[in-house]
Amino acid sequence: MSIIATIKIILKAMAANKVRTGLTVLGMVIGIASVIIVFSAGEGINGLILSQIESFGGSDMIETEIKVPSAKKGGEMQAGANLAMGVQITTLILDDMDDINKLPNVADSYAGIMAQEQVSYGNELRKAYLFGATASFIDLDQSEIESGRFFTEAEDKSLSQVAVLGYKIKEKLFGESDPIGRYIKIRKEKFRVIGVLKERGAVMVVDFDDFIYAPIRTLHKKIMGIDYVTFFMHKVADTKLINQTQEEIRYLLRENHNLPHPEGATDWQGVPKDDFRVVSMTESMEIMETVTGAITLLLLAIVAISLIVGGVGIINIMHVVVTERTAEIGLRKAVGANYRDIMLQFLIESILITILGGIIGVVLGVAISYLISLGANSYGLDWHFNVPLRAYIVSLGFSAFFGIIFGVFPARNAAKLDPIEALRHE
Repeated sequence: MSIIATIKIILKAMAANKVRTGLTVLGMVIGIASVIIVFSAGEGINGLILSQIESFGGSDMIETEIKVPSAKKGGEMQAGANLAMGVQITTLILDDMDDINKLPNVADSYAGIMAQEQVSYGNELRKAYLFGATASFIDLDQSEIESGRFFTEAEDKSLSQVAVLGYKIKEKLFGESDPIGRYIKIRKEKFRVIGVLKERGAVMVVDFDDFIYAPIRTLHKKIMGIDYVTFFMHKVADTKLINQTQEEIRYLLRENHNLPHPEGATDWQGVPKDDFRVVSMTESMEIMETVTGAITLLLLAIVAISLIVGGVGIINIMHVVVTERTAEIGLRKAVGANYRDIMLQFLIESILITILGGIIGVVLGVAISYLISLGANSYGLDWHFNVPLRAYIVSLGFSAFFGIIFGVFPARNAAKLDPIEALRHE
């Protein structure tokens, strides 16, 4: 019997049992749609995280941040964890940044520290976040001035009490009125507002629109009573030398912090580890890509379970089909159908069901992925809709694979039936 004639028989059988066929297809639809959604969500999350990292600086930026030194591998805490646990690292100071700026491939740097204080204007009293920075912040960061100006290096060094407001904190304190030239109080100190930044939105978990920006030395001396910083951001002149520059920064800071260099150490355990961490933005992106890739694989492993469940549904349905059509199989074998014909009929039926489920699953998965991207963007997230080519290959590949694997066993059982016994079945 020809393939075309076999397919016609299969389609008639599927049409005669629409509910059973539909339920079988549904199992594959759910599994395949889940594969598409997981791949698309993985791409969306990865793009979102990378765009957030890029907002701190491009591929030509290096970050130096505080961390708790540890003798154990992987035991260091980064800046965010340090602050959350109340750990204070006081060794990173502005003199370190000045020394780093002398390195040949470092074009410029800015220092930063964050705090939270009571801020007031008139009758408005708010708990606000302070961002102490050097004047070069506005040149290296992606923040932009909407009105007024940013503070200068001279104002920073002279401990001038000036402030630049983020978009949201300006709205909270001043509403629609112009804040330029007016004074706000941070603790008991008056700061003159000299500028307002354009709306930027949240980056990772940090909402830069809710910050009050002030000269770092002014905050050190008049508000916080400290002389250290939390991090530096460095712009390199040549990105090809970024790894070399990272090592130069590490070497310099170990010298400044009186830490021995590991090259000459015979006992690694006795060498104090760095109290700082130097990482490029490119390196951060690679780390996050690895993390999101691992999460995607984990989710795919979970989705594989639903695909297996769908496959088990197919094998069960095909067994029922074989049982219901035993007499038909016996008749076909009696009039000349051989093992190959029967085997091919039920195998093709199984493959058609899974391919149909695969196609519907792909369409459904793409549609849901698109709706997810629309929902994420409506919440202000930079979520790009993207279904990578490998998602289609994997989903349709899974569909064909399960169609063959879970169709072979019932097809073999049908093909092995004795024609006389089969005819007596009814």
